[in-house]
Amino acid sequence: MIFPRLIWSALAAALLVGTVQSGIQQWQAVPIVLAAEVYEGQRLEAPPAPAAAQAHVHAESVAPEPAHAHGAAQEWTPAEGAERMFWTWTANALHAFSMALLVFAVMGVCLWRGAAQRSLPLALLVASAGWLSFHFWPSLGLPAEIPGMDAARLGSRQGWWVLAAVSAGLACASVAGLRSPLRWAAAAAWLALPFVVGAPHITADPLAGFSGNVQAQLRELSMQFVWATTWVSVSFWLAMGLVCGAAFQRWLRPVLQAAFESPQPNAPVAKAVNP
Repeated sequence: MIFPRLIWSALAAALLVGTVQSGIQQWQAVPIVLAAEVYEGQRLEAPPAPAAAQAHVHAESVAPEPAHAHGAAQEWTPAEGAERMFWTWTANALHAFSMALLVFAVMGVCLWRGAAQRSLPLALLVASAGWLSFHFWPSLGLPAEIPGMDAARLGSRQGWWVLAAVSAGLACASVAGLRSPLRWAAAAAWLALPFVVGAPHITADPLAGFSGNVQAQLRELSMQFVWATTWVSVSFWLAMGLVCGAAFQRWLRPVLQAAFESPQPNAPVAKAVNP
């Protein structure tokens, strides 16, 4: 009974939150991406550099077609307009579904441990931890990048992002779950770990392949994109906290409390053996 309610609650939250996120993306982030894509084709030919110092193209840039694959069918991409907006909304809804499941799971653990907060404040606290773990802390080392910017190797950036997200999550868990005064020191150590390791960056200017005027335009767009993605993330997790708090209170908390408070079956009593 709990599992179907969990799935349907997460699905309802995903549809609402994914729609909110898609709308704010179209308003804040998409115009900046489209503006950067206009300059993306104006990259100058860079002089040859040693292999160890060459910059890797950002994951969102269009990769050059390999010579041996010349003439092969191009990879499918959604058409501009309604089709692209639909698939963006689909991706946002799937992302929101996974995050809603995570929020509900953490709230269920808190309820099992005897949390006294009402569902809405608890959901907002969990959503705040999610924002810290999945956006704010990783973005301090690897801020959002516009198309056309050079960056470190994708695998290195992904590995550091995971390290930062896990470290921030463990810091939140230390503060919430531990009772020792040392929990604050443990949280600080977890938060510092990814920056002790160091985020991967290239030594060259990420916009070195562009002329001076284009560089100035892209730097301005890059700063705007960092703020735009921040607002998108804040709105996503705020909506996640509000919607998941209401859904948890309405559909999940009653059944979870009943399951946690139900008496455990008594152990079988051994029968006395008459001498």
